Amino acid sequence: MRDAALQMRSPGGRDRIPPARRILSVFRAAVSMLVLAVLLPATEAAAVEQRFPQPDFKKGHVQPVYQPPAAEAPWRTWADIGLLAGALGLAAHLALVRRSRRGLFLLAVGCLAWFGFWRKGCLCPVGSIQNVTLGLADPSYGIPLAVAAVFLLPLVFALLFGRVFCSSVCPLGAIQEMAIVRPLRLPRWLDRVLGLVPHAYLALAAAFAATGAGFWVCRYDPFVGLFRREGPAEMIVAGGVLLVIGTVVARPYCRFLCPYGVLLNWFSRLSRRHLTITPDECIQCRLCEASCPFEAIRGPEPGPVDRVAARRALAASLLMLPLFAAAGALAGRAAAPAIATVHPAVSLAAEIRAEDAAGTRDLTWATREFRASGETMDSLAARETVARRRLRTALAWAGGFLGLMIAIRLVALSRRSDRRDYIADRGECLGCGRCFAHCPREYVRRGVLDGPLLNP
Repeated sequence: MRDAALQMRSPGGRDRIPPARRILSVFRAAVSMLVLAVLLPATEAAAVEQRFPQPDFKKGHVQPVYQPPAAEAPWRTWADIGLLAGALGLAAHLALVRRSRRGLFLLAVGCLAWFGFWRKGCLCPVGSIQNVTLGLADPSYGIPLAVAAVFLLPLVFALLFGRVFCSSVCPLGAIQEMAIVRPLRLPRWLDRVLGLVPHAYLALAAAFAATGAGFWVCRYDPFVGLFRREGPAEMIVAGGVLLVIGTVVARPYCRFLCPYGVLLNWFSRLSRRHLTITPDECIQCRLCEASCPFEAIRGPEPGPVDRVAARRALAASLLMLPLFAAAGALAGRAAAPAIATVHPAVSLAAEIRAEDAAGTRDLTWATREFRASGETMDSLAARETVARRRLRTALAWAGGFLGLMIAIRLVALSRRSDRRDYIADRGECLGCGRCFAHCPREYVRRGVLDGPLLNP
């Protein structure tokens, strides 16, 4: 009786919930996330407009002369890229061939030391998203070959071997890996809803980069200040807070913020090979179920009892794709006037008009440089108009993308399979290898246990 009960239920008891009810609950949460993703940046941007007048500098203050750091020798950059490729290859070998959790952890320590603290987070595929986006949007911008290589290497390895970059090579992930103490299991619905935030971050970062509003992923990197031991205090504090949260919520930045993780997730789902929980057959012992702190292990999922109802739910979900994309595009376009203040041309025009209305001048370095340049207000107004128009279009695309991602999540809920074993989700699995130590078949492979005793 007990075995039959276990066989009928999936982790969390979700199999008994009707598909339509599950879709409705996630639909409500997804719409809430879409509203938050659009309104929060708009609220923040609107608050920026109200910061006038700014504090005046005392007389006699001299602006320091900016001295850019000397450019690195090209051989050093390409040597780091070679090390990145080698580390990715080693991570793939340790995860797929050696199946060594210890090896992956030691590699993470080494990559954190080199790419994080020694190279100060400069070799960053996460930030390279913006360079690639700007290069695609602006033909006059040439993407540096080294940046293109850093952007593509982890994606190529994800397409071949899964998210081995996340497993132990990325310094942002490695520093969080060291902070995990006693991770909690989040409710499945909360994990799914928070998983939409990286999609919103990716869409906004791409929109800002494409329109010249700045590289916001680099500007608000929470760990680069820790790697360099300097930087804005609020960002260093943000990195510290994420690490504290990471003691109980494993890798919060990787799972709920990282925009590059969205791309790695897509490529990993198409991977030629991928990390597996067990080296051979699964005996459904369920020992691996609690080993993953990232909620990336999927249990058995026997097909739905009412297949006709499941097909109808799937068809209804597919109809949501264009509707959600259109709703997201309209929401992004509506939020554009407020969010546009993040663009330098728009914010400078607002500062100049505020100074003129208040009868003051040169309250900021930006307005002082503008007045000294001799550029007319008409020229600045023209630049502002172009920036607003481009941001309106880019944010409409960003909102449409986010709406489409929400709809795809809903479609996934109505899709059922007849899977009988425990497997690692190809997109969500970060390749940490923790599940190796919980699989009895792994101990058989290593010769620690007697195989015949563990055969189902």
